[in-house]
Amino acid sequence: MKLLLDENISYRVLKIIRSAFPESIHASDVEELKEDSSFFSYAKKNQFSIVTFDEDFFEWQTMKGYPPKIVWLRFGNSNNLKVAHKLLDNQQKIKDLILDPDKGTIEIY
Repeated sequence: MKLLLDENISYRVLKIIRSAFPESIHASDVEELKEDSSFFSYAKKNQFSIVTFDEDFFEWQTMKGYPPKIVWLRFGNSNNLKVAHKLLDNQQKIKDLILDPDKGTIEIY
């Protein structure tokens, strides 16, 4: 499961979730990801699912379809441990999203 963490999520979260999501990267790992449109395109081209707090990606997906899939964090900005634990606690739901061709987004509260 390849997750692409939005810039509004700390890169430190990757260290905590690496064993469950080994191919995941952070926006800061890719130079070309400075705008949401390039972020969305990069995720689609490279088969990443986007993890974000922002509604913008959901709106992009509404207009352009999916992939990429979106893991929309709806619990507000939180510390790194809370974000990481929410992702780990929802690992199966994230996997189900990625494998289901009829779903584009999950919201995690």
